[in-house]
Amino acid sequence: MTHDARPLAVNPPNLPDPRPYGYSTAVLAPATGRLAFISGQGGQDATGGLSPDFATQVTQAYANLGAVLEALGAGPGQVVKLTVYVVDHDMSKLGVLTQAVTSMFGDHLPAQTLLAVPKLALDPMLFEVDAVALLG
Repeated sequence: MTHDARPLAVNPPNLPDPRPYGYSTAVLAPATGRLAFISGQGGQDATGGLSPDFATQVTQAYANLGAVLEALGAGPGQVVKLTVYVVDHDMSKLGVLTQAVTSMFGDHLPAQTLLAVPKLALDPMLFEVDAVALLG
């Protein structure tokens, strides 16, 4: 493996390919740069309102993550790790999640962990995502 200034996705050929599900098995971050640990972003809009719709919350949460990245002077390609929290996860939600992450990250899929949880900080919250990003 070569080292450069960008995170490098690692998907070993002897493991199932995770890319169709919107993540990479591992991401190698170069030794240079700073790490930003981004708190969980829920689906609240600018007024703090939450839609009761799961897909709407997921879309808004990734928009909120994008706003935090922009405030840090970073972009989606600099995210190396996501952790997503889904209330009452079932397979019907996986397509929504995969679409949202691939829309934001394209071919630069970060490592990712999905945790099914019974509830989040606010009762109407259905989704939350936190991130680790490599800043230049």
